[in-house]
Amino acid sequence: MRVYGTIFLTLMAFVVFVGVKYVNKFASLFLACVILSILSIYAGSIKSIFQPPWFPICLLGNRTLANGHFDLCAKTMNINNVTVATKLTELFCGSSNFSSGSCDDYFLSNNISEISGIPGAASGILSNNLWSTYLEKSDILEKSNIHSSEVLGSKSKLHLYVLADITTSFTVLVGIFFPSVTGIMAGSNRSGDLRDAQKAIPVGTILAIITTSLIYFSTVILFGACVEGVVLRDKFGDAVNKNLVVGTLSWPSPWVIVIGSFFSTCGAGLQSLTGAPRLLQAIAKDNLIPFLRVFGHGKANGEPTWALLLTALIAELGILIASLDMVAPILSMFFLMCYLFVNLACAVQTLLRTPNWRPRFKYYHWALSFLGMSICLALMFISSWYYALVAMLIAGVIYKYIEYQGAEKEWGDGIRGLSLSAARYALLRLEEGPPHTKNWRPQLLVLLKLDEDLHVKYPRLLTFASQLKAGKGLTIIGSAIQGNFLESYGEVQAADQTIKNMMEIEKVKGFCQVVVANKIREGISHLIQSCGLGGMKHNTVMLGWPYGWRQSEDPRSWKTFIETVRCTTAAHLALMVPKNVSFYPSNHERYLDGNIDVWWIVHDGGMLMLLPFLLKQHKVWKKCRMRIFTVAQMDDNSIQMKKDLAIFLYHLRIDAEVEVVEMHNSDISAYTYERTLMMEQRSQMLRQIRLTKTERDRETWNSSRC
Repeated sequence: MRVYGTIFLTLMAFVVFVGVKYVNKFASLFLACVILSILSIYAGSIKSIFQPPWFPICLLGNRTLANGHFDLCAKTMNINNVTVATKLTELFCGSSNFSSGSCDDYFLSNNISEISGIPGAASGILSNNLWSTYLEKSDILEKSNIHSSEVLGSKSKLHLYVLADITTSFTVLVGIFFPSVTGIMAGSNRSGDLRDAQKAIPVGTILAIITTSLIYFSTVILFGACVEGVVLRDKFGDAVNKNLVVGTLSWPSPWVIVIGSFFSTCGAGLQSLTGAPRLLQAIAKDNLIPFLRVFGHGKANGEPTWALLLTALIAELGILIASLDMVAPILSMFFLMCYLFVNLACAVQTLLRTPNWRPRFKYYHWALSFLGMSICLALMFISSWYYALVAMLIAGVIYKYIEYQGAEKEWGDGIRGLSLSAARYALLRLEEGPPHTKNWRPQLLVLLKLDEDLHVKYPRLLTFASQLKAGKGLTIIGSAIQGNFLESYGEVQAADQTIKNMMEIEKVKGFCQVVVANKIREGISHLIQSCGLGGMKHNTVMLGWPYGWRQSEDPRSWKTFIETVRCTTAAHLALMVPKNVSFYPSNHERYLDGNIDVWWIVHDGGMLMLLPFLLKQHKVWKKCRMRIFTVAQMDDNSIQMKKDLAIFLYHLRIDAEVEVVEMHNSDISAYTYERTLMMEQRSQMLRQIRLTKTERDRETWNSSRC
């Protein structure tokens, strides 16, 4: 059969290769044969009401016997008035002698009966066939309404019965049957050959679905009303000597069904060999998947020669497998995946209300598309959950590959529209109230200085910002250019691209903002005031330590740094000024040992402890130890302060060493001393009012934010 299948596949591929116009000519002939075969089934079903065909099957008790092993459905027969054993008896007893002890117990305990496999539509067997009868592999096909002995019989005689070759269930049968109803995209796949595709595809597709659905439903009911259940479940026709059940039921001749089935199969094959290569060629021409680019080429008239060759090779794999039960679930997965994404795209575009979503077919609703998507997803897991996972994994890999290659067409990417709507919704939610203390994280505005060639002067600022990304906060890289915006727009674009390239090198995920102002400090002030959007605004400003201001020709060059500090203070933002940032480690270095020292002289709310903690989450600083230094006067209880600070860090779940440095009054001011000891005094007050541990932890953290 593999040889015959390969020959017919080669012939069909040759017809498609010659040209689509020949496929259309053959299609009319094939369609006529299919219609005649369908009409013959309806005619045969009507005829079976008055004159059902004789289609005998042999039962032993309620078990169905394989008809290929014997010629007479009886235990004995009369020859010349002499009762002799039949071949069936010899098969179950090993000889023609009933008294032999080798006879099968089930054979001796049950009678043999012969019934019609097609009793006709008036027989009333529809009520028996309404209920499902799933079988395990190697189960015997049994007729439910016939009494039989409960004797099991010999296992060595099982080959004489009709057995189930696979374990069946609703999910397995859905996966096998579904590929027969997957032609709804045939018109879309050949849209390039239609005169008015926008009008023809909706009308043709809907009419095709309605027609085929009526035929499928009606034939299922007719088969259930005319044919015995054991015959319907006899996959290879063992009980009826390999005869065609539907061919026997049809009128006027079984050959109508044979010819119709053959041409129907050829028509479906030609349709697939015509549509699939064109779809593959369109994908290749769009350059969505670069390694498929070769399949975008074809003949001078546009016929997809290379795509047809690949399609034929894939079809040949199915022929070589030679098992419909294995191939059908795989086909179902990819058809369902296709329909799932079509429904998903329609639902998402409708919900997003994107201006470019203007379908000509107006009778649709997003809920219907979402329902279709859900049904497709459910059917994928119902038919075969492991195939479904593999198909989804393949689809995900292809999507990420396309995303990695950066393929974009003029019709855009719907995921970006979804991301835009989600971002808008999230920003509006952030506006509903002030951020909670537990959600605080450093949202950085990194102010970069550019040289005369618009290159980043201190790229390690970006490196340091990327090493703080454990906070998962906002990062905005800003820079100011002196000049007039109308004249400096090109410089802005060049600087923006330079900064983005540097951000990619340093693996900084964030946004870039370059402004033009008459003075640099004015541009920096604009950045501090206006960067961010809604609730996504920076709360920390990072700028480099000023170098060379003493040697600058401009005697007021220092004023830029001072004004930046003042603007940051006026905006109530935190300020970070990394000194000697050029000596900071790159992302490729590793500190195997060392300390991160924090001098907690003025109680700043805990930010000085949070930043080293975030640094330690990065691989560069992961091995470093964190040390907290605080200041006390000579006559203070340094031991108690160290103990209280250690408890405070424990409650904050920060692993650090604590050191208390004692200084004279002349070295520190009273204000610094007072602010440093505020934590100890507040902890003592909380113990006095006897708050619970949870409340003390919350109050301690709130005090650290003051």
